[in-house]
Amino acid sequence: MSGISLGGAFGSDIIQMILHAGIVVKFVLLILLFFSVICWTIIFTKWKLIRRANEENAYFLDLFWENTPFTKLYAESEELTFSPVAQLFRAGYAEINRFGKIHNPDTPRESGPAHPLMDVVERALKKTVIDQSNRLEKAVSFLATTGNTTPFIGLFGTVWGIMESFRGIGLKGSANLAVVAPGISEALVATAAGLAAAIPAVVAFNFFNSKVSRLKSEMDLFSADFESLIERQMVRRSMASKEGA
Repeated sequence: MSGISLGGAFGSDIIQMILHAGIVVKFVLLILLFFSVICWTIIFTKWKLIRRANEENAYFLDLFWENTPFTKLYAESEELTFSPVAQLFRAGYAEINRFGKIHNPDTPRESGPAHPLMDVVERALKKTVIDQSNRLEKAVSFLATTGNTTPFIGLFGTVWGIMESFRGIGLKGSANLAVVAPGISEALVATAAGLAAAIPAVVAFNFFNSKVSRLKSEMDLFSADFESLIERQMVRRSMASKEGA
């Protein structure tokens, strides 16, 4: 019971400090609250996005390495909107179909051994990797900004509050602890609020950076594997057509 009453009294004291703080400190606390709300919104949204991306990537890669026909893979990937790897496959497969309608995919380029289809697929995959990376990294930089700036914003509120406290001391002509302590404690709330906003933001920024880096590595590996698979299929088709001739 005493622990609960102490906790309630502490929370009540914090609220009273905020209510009795100066206008500048209150404005600083409002800014910090804005940063904190936006950060937690980003954290929950990005965590959900990355979790879904990992789950759908695992599901799609299982299908891909089971040698599922491309037409079925393309149909399955339509529902996997969170999977960067599935979107890579869709972009590459769409270019293969588009190229096949215009050219004969088994015809090599006259100027060299490289096949024009491979150039088209490679460009499509690179563009999709960039698009998906930007989608995964969107708003993560705001977490870094919050982690870097909110401690200083809170410190500004604290410094301003202490200045006001000492000005009050000068006006009252008294410097005892009972006069100094309330104003300083109210000012220190701004620093505590700045740290409360910064710490989760920094932790979340490092966490999401590592997860996004892993997803980007998966995209790079899949791009290389997909291009290699297409190239092997083209070689087999070319050899089969020569043998048939």
